[in-house]
Amino acid sequence: MTDSDTSSVGHSDVLVVGYGPVGQVLAVLLAQRGWRVTVLERWPQPFPMPRAVSFDGESARILAAAGVAAAIREHGESSREYTWTNAAGDVLLHVDVPDRGYFGWPDSTSMYQPGIEAALAARGATIPNLRVLRGHVATRLVNGPEGVELVVEGADEQRVLTADWVVGCDGANSFVRTEIGATSTDLDFSNDWLTCDVVLHDGREFRPNNQQVCDPQRPTTVVSAGPGHRRWEFMRLPGEPVDVLRDTATVWRLLERYSVTPDNATLLRHAVYTFEARCADEWRRGRALLAGDAAHLMPPFAGQGMCSGFRDAANLAWKLDLVLRGLAADALVDSYQDERRAHVQHALRMSVDLGKVICQTDPGAARDRDEVMIAARERGTSGVRPRSSMQRLTTGLLARSGGPAGGLVPQGTVARAGASGWFDDLVGYGFVLLVDGGASDVLADGLPAPLRDLDVRVVRVLPAGTPVADVGDDAVVDVDDVYLPYLSQAGSRAVLVRPDFYAFGGVDDAAGLAAVADELHTGLAAAAVTG
Repeated sequence: MTDSDTSSVGHSDVLVVGYGPVGQVLAVLLAQRGWRVTVLERWPQPFPMPRAVSFDGESARILAAAGVAAAIREHGESSREYTWTNAAGDVLLHVDVPDRGYFGWPDSTSMYQPGIEAALAARGATIPNLRVLRGHVATRLVNGPEGVELVVEGADEQRVLTADWVVGCDGANSFVRTEIGATSTDLDFSNDWLTCDVVLHDGREFRPNNQQVCDPQRPTTVVSAGPGHRRWEFMRLPGEPVDVLRDTATVWRLLERYSVTPDNATLLRHAVYTFEARCADEWRRGRALLAGDAAHLMPPFAGQGMCSGFRDAANLAWKLDLVLRGLAADALVDSYQDERRAHVQHALRMSVDLGKVICQTDPGAARDRDEVMIAARERGTSGVRPRSSMQRLTTGLLARSGGPAGGLVPQGTVARAGASGWFDDLVGYGFVLLVDGGASDVLADGLPAPLRDLDVRVVRVLPAGTPVADVGDDAVVDVDDVYLPYLSQAGSRAVLVRPDFYAFGGVDDAAGLAAVADELHTGLAAAAVTG
């Protein structure tokens, strides 16, 4: 529920500071697991304008886990393509975006952010143990060994909220980050860009649908911002006054090149943003944690800023769940930074590298860049990738046996008696043991106790074409032929999947399953609640 009165708020399991998209996803994922979650948001009303304009397939899967799959389809559309051109219109780089990718969703979805946020807020409002306090500001954090106290000020009140944990999802100027004294490493790359969000009246289609114009006289981004919406971004040139760039007359002058005028379009908003690249050195101190922009900021050129925040939320939610359930002590949460910071640093470096190519304003250097990229494209060997590729986990809570451990597990359509749909919709969320349906010996000794304690769902995968009537409650038919090839490529007859869709480890038989279960138990035992 959303409220402005803190008087009835008791002790929470988790306090979330900030109710932007990352805070929303984290709060919902935790509340869906039954935990008492209280969110503190300084603004009385949701921000009505878009900031981010796209997310990848992994993020779509996380959003669906938070219950807003329908909103993705309503407020999003496949990005379809991403093309870089030079000032003359020569293609430097072209990437086709599959409408159905590794996770079932498009590899990239262009979206209208306010619509997605409204759906997340509506989803949160249906969960009685999730409370959102709008118009409240945190002024002091007491970070104790067993929990936290947060001093909160509203319009007419001040009080102290308590919780086992607090997570700062409160953006670039994070209160929580400041309170815990976390420093940041700056990659020393920043640029000012004018961002313009537009609704066109004529419904025209753009080709390419998403374009990066690498023009040294004015680097420009032209992309979809979801159905019916377009985004233009214009880089501020060296020595150009910011006030001039903010002027509405300047905005329309820049848009006129694209035949966008006040007669055929509505300018929703325009603002000058400074794109930065930095990462917090410490994501946890005591019972306080950081996620999203509070933990990292990156330029938009790889499209991974908000996506990285969603991954933070997905990683942190299931670990806090285990800690709160008493299946692991808070030492497990240390693996959150170990796993996520390496991914974020990869995305940051890629964003900066792409930005250095895009933001080139020296004409001679731009010509050299164009020649190299055009030649590389003709050879089909361009080394520039516009999006961060899926990264394996190499540290954290993983089986040491290698194999599929640390890789992401795909999603496809499956079927069982009376139902057909995506795997997550039919099976649900949590730990899953994917088993080749022909490998009955993997479960010859039953499910090991450590996996039963974690409520691991066993899912036997049967080949496409298997009669659905012959499928038991613990099995699915691999309609899209996704899971059996995945198991084969992983070199495993069964794979234990974590709640954030990463593989913990693979096994070939009952002895291997027992070993992996013991390894997981040992990994948690270092953090297990005893007694």
